[in-house]
Amino acid sequence: MTFNTKSAGVYAIAATPFFDDGSIDFASVDRLTDFYQESGCTGITILGIMGEAPKLEPDESRAIIKRVVERANVPVIVGVSAPGFAAMRSLARSSMDMGAAGVMIAPTPALRTDDQIVSYFAGAVEAIGDDVPWVLQDYPLTLNVIMAPGVIARVMTNHPSCMMLKHEDWPGLEKVSKLRAMQKSGELRDFSILCGNGGLFLDFEPERGADGAMTGYGFPDMLTELVSLFAAGKRDEAHDLFDAHLPLIRYEQQLGIGLAVRKYVLKRRGVIASDAQRKPGQMLTATARAEVDYLLARVARHDKRAAL
Repeated sequence: MTFNTKSAGVYAIAATPFFDDGSIDFASVDRLTDFYQESGCTGITILGIMGEAPKLEPDESRAIIKRVVERANVPVIVGVSAPGFAAMRSLARSSMDMGAAGVMIAPTPALRTDDQIVSYFAGAVEAIGDDVPWVLQDYPLTLNVIMAPGVIARVMTNHPSCMMLKHEDWPGLEKVSKLRAMQKSGELRDFSILCGNGGLFLDFEPERGADGAMTGYGFPDMLTELVSLFAAGKRDEAHDLFDAHLPLIRYEQQLGIGLAVRKYVLKRRGVIASDAQRKPGQMLTATARAEVDYLLARVARHDKRAAL
């Protein structure tokens, strides 16, 4: 399975299911893989920030990659961000050998200047090989690395092997518009733009030129429907669907408990057996679970998929 500069739709950011004791629940990995595909996702991204990748041993990471790639019928992107290029190269090459479509690389939080950012990605591409297709992750809210459109353009121009931008700036709608304008004028080559942030701004990102979403909201089937409605020009229907889910999307965006909310919803939907996180991880309190249940019931008044 491959992806390219025209890739669109929804690439689900996969959670990593664990048993309550912290061991990997591979049966839930299988169900989750199937669920994403049945939800209409055009790709799956594993071992990202919300996939608890830093909490995994190298052998565990490879076991998950093998399991998902062998089961999936859509392109699988593997997050390979690491403190050093040696570990990045090892995981990237292993991922490609196992059949992954490509990898995703985020900037290390230590970067501060434009030149440092450009140099970092040059080193990353040299490490993994320029034959490996990759996704540039732009997530300043968590990584504290600011990449202006001009910096992204420099990276994209320098590295044709970068097929996609995972856009997670906030606010970022103007950045999407600027990049698309640069492409339209011929200043910048083509590449796909998929957006993250839990889908929080997916009501306007496609209208600004985004090709879809790469995120992990607990209703990927809603995300795929939303993107399809925008593609069909059904603006009001798309916004109505988004508005119905917005309270739950917003609740999931709370720093520190977003993954806990996402896993709890996936558990409620019967996709994973446990909402456990590998330590350290902040679980939902009984009060927070009750609030999520209430939000699900309210969403269900407009979308029966939430009637759990």
